[in-house]
Amino acid sequence: MKLFAMAALLAAGASFAQNSASTTWKLATGYRAESFHGKNLSQFADEVKAATQGQLSIELHPNNALIKLTEIRASVEAGKVQAGESIMSGLTKDIPTSGADSVPFVVSTYADAQRLWKSQRPLTEKAFAQRGLKVLYAVPWPPQGLHSKKPILSMQDFKGTTMRTYNPTTLRIAELLGAKGQDVPMVEVGKALKEGRIDSMITSAVTGAENKVWGDIKHYYEINAWFPKNIVYVNAKAFTALSAPAQKAVMDAAAQAEQRGWQMSQKAAADSTEELRANGVKIERIPREIDVALKRLGEKFSREWVTSVGQDATAIFTPYYFDGISGAQTAQSPSK
Repeated sequence: MKLFAMAALLAAGASFAQNSASTTWKLATGYRAESFHGKNLSQFADEVKAATQGQLSIELHPNNALIKLTEIRASVEAGKVQAGESIMSGLTKDIPTSGADSVPFVVSTYADAQRLWKSQRPLTEKAFAQRGLKVLYAVPWPPQGLHSKKPILSMQDFKGTTMRTYNPTTLRIAELLGAKGQDVPMVEVGKALKEGRIDSMITSAVTGAENKVWGDIKHYYEINAWFPKNIVYVNAKAFTALSAPAQKAVMDAAAQAEQRGWQMSQKAAADSTEELRANGVKIERIPREIDVALKRLGEKFSREWVTSVGQDATAIFTPYYFDGISGAQTAQSPSK
């Protein structure tokens, strides 16, 4: 076995030696290098460089430093940069199937989210390919939970309160729950809480911990409303310009980055929840009445999304729900 492994490494080395010209990709992302997504990207780049023996280097440009987040997909498509990272829910105007993971109250666990991605990925790859892009991997943010100043024991507790919103979906959720929506950018959340402009918000435990909301937020409910994903991709021409061994090295490293990223997301969620708890926030289960109501909202949102997107949406959700009924017990968790 050792001789076989050594022979494989020597063969790979010979392949890269025959293609000694080096290439550098610029990869633009709107997210911080310090985030778990950023750390995962950095490790991915290091592994690609090592696996290709320096034939391919990936130069990371985080935090909107090179291109604004909203412009990254178009810039990679146009060949202005070779690769990019985007949040999938931000791509729905041009690639509607990217919105599947942001339909609220459909997915409630990481295993569910991974099963949905398995169903969503083929159509996503097809849509990206039609735009001259190749999907490398996707990793979710931690699930969106409910932060509240006061305990939420029944649906009536939302009445007369103000919920922080930041897009049409969160505004509709607030209205359907009986709360008033208030558009507040994340950078202003702390100020809005102290000024009494918002009473609750749906966002991840990570966001809550990063913004140190525990001075005003007293309760955190793990409703796992949705698992928004970031997707990493490359210009297809830049990818096909690589040698065959380099292409394989990129895809192998991407597969590792996806598996590792899901694990990092789970850890970030757990660590942030514990940080909230350590700072006096009560981590609680949502009452059954509310849980049932949220699942009904999920059914409503999913029907609306399927109607608006059409056949492709049906192609994503049908196998997802079927697998959830028939194979959920055997579905692999992200840690395996």
